[in-house]
Amino acid sequence: MPIDTGDTAWMLVAGSLVLLMIPALGLFESGLLRKKNAVSVFMQIFFGLALLSVMWFVFGFSLSFGPDESGGFIGNMDWVFLKGVPWDEALDYAPTIPGVLFVKFQLMFAAITPLLLTGTIAERMKFSSFIIFIASWSILIYYPLVHWVWGGGWLAELGVVDFAGGIVIHTSVGMGALAAAIVLGRRRFFGPAIEIPHSIPLAVVGSSLLWLGWFGFNAGSALASGSLAGNTVIVTHMASSVSALIWVGLSWMRTGKPSVVAAVNGAIAGLAGITPASGFVSVEHSFVIGIAIGIASYSGIIIFKEKLKIDDALDVSSVHGVAGIIGSLSIGLFASKLVNPAGPNGLLFGNPDQLGIQAIGVGVAAVLGFCGTWIIMKILDFLIGVRVSPEVEDAGLDISEHAERAYADEEEFKLDMDTYVDDLEDKKEFFFNKKNLNNL
Repeated sequence: MPIDTGDTAWMLVAGSLVLLMIPALGLFESGLLRKKNAVSVFMQIFFGLALLSVMWFVFGFSLSFGPDESGGFIGNMDWVFLKGVPWDEALDYAPTIPGVLFVKFQLMFAAITPLLLTGTIAERMKFSSFIIFIASWSILIYYPLVHWVWGGGWLAELGVVDFAGGIVIHTSVGMGALAAAIVLGRRRFFGPAIEIPHSIPLAVVGSSLLWLGWFGFNAGSALASGSLAGNTVIVTHMASSVSALIWVGLSWMRTGKPSVVAAVNGAIAGLAGITPASGFVSVEHSFVIGIAIGIASYSGIIIFKEKLKIDDALDVSSVHGVAGIIGSLSIGLFASKLVNPAGPNGLLFGNPDQLGIQAIGVGVAAVLGFCGTWIIMKILDFLIGVRVSPEVEDAGLDISEHAERAYADEEEFKLDMDTYVDDLEDKKEFFFNKKNLNNL
C-alpha cells in the first residue's frame, strides 16, 4: 500500500499534539504543587523527555516493536538506532505512513508514560535517583508491555486490545504510582497544609493544553485520518467533560464548594480513562463510561490518600490508574465492530468473552506496574537512596537540587545560595560583586 499524504499529514500533527502534552504536564503539576518545587518538576519532565527520546531511538523502539524471536515477550535488536526502519515506506503497524513517522508518534508515548510518575514522587525524590528510575522503568516495564499488547506479543495473541494506552500506559503507571509512593513514604508534614496549590491558573492552563494534546494522543492512535479518528475525538471529549462534571459534583457535595482543582483533575481522569476504549466505542457509550470513570477515580483518592494515607502527591494512582482500569474493562462491555471493524465486540454486542480477556490484560499490567516499580525503587533506595534529606525537602528541591527558583526574588535567592552552595570559596564576594549580581 503506498504512503498516503493525508494520513501522513494527520500523523505529523498528532505527534506534535502529543509532544505539547509534555510541557503541559509540567504546567499542570507545578501549578498544583508548592512553588519551592515548581522548577524541579519541569527539570524532571524536560530532562526526562530528552533521555527517554534517546533511549527510544537507540534500542527502545526495537525492543517494543521489533521482530519477535522470544515467543511473544520482547522484540529483538534488529532495529537499534532505527537501522532498517524505512523513511519512504511503511511498517506493518501503520501501512499508510512512513515507518519513521510511526516511530516518532510512538516515541511521544514512550516519553510521556514514565513522566506521569513525576506527579507521584514530587517534592521528595532525588534527581539522580529519578534519572535511573525512569530509565529502568521504561526498560523493565514499559517496553515489554508495549510489545505484549501493541507489538503482537502474547497478550495481543490472547485478544487483549488497548486503543491508545489504558493498559499499557495508565494502568501500569497508576499501579506503579502506588508502589513508588509507598516506598518513598509521605512528605514531611503530610496533610492539608502541604496540599495547597501555589498557582491554580497555571494548573488550569496545563490541563487545558493536556486536553488539547489528548486529541492527538487518542485520535492519532487510529494511525490514519478518517472516520475512526473523527469518532475518537468526540468520544474523548465527551468522556472528559462528563468526568469533570462528576468530580465537581462530588467535591461540591463533600466540601460545600465547587472546586476548579476538582474540575481539572476530573477532566484528566476522563481523558485517561477513555483512552483505551476511545477507538472502539460510540459517543453514547462514552457518556456512560465517563460517569463510571468520574465516580471510580474520585473514590480512589478518598481510599488511597484519605483512608490509607498513601502520599501519591498528585493522585496519579486514581486519576490515571483507576481511570485506566475502568476504561480498559469497558471495552469488554461496549466495544463494537460498527465503530471499528478491526476491533472486537463487547458483551453488549454478543461477545461476553472480551470482558474476561480485558481483565487479564489489566491484571498483568497492574501486577507488573506495581511489583516492577516496587522492586526498582527498593533497589535504588538500597544502592543510592531515593529520597532527599529532610533539610532539602524543607527548603525545596528547586534551590537545593537545582540552585534555581521558579519566581525571581534577588534577596531570597542570595540567602538560599548562601545556605546551599558550599563549594564557592568566597560566597560574600560572589554575592556582592556587582558583575555577579547582574547575572543572578
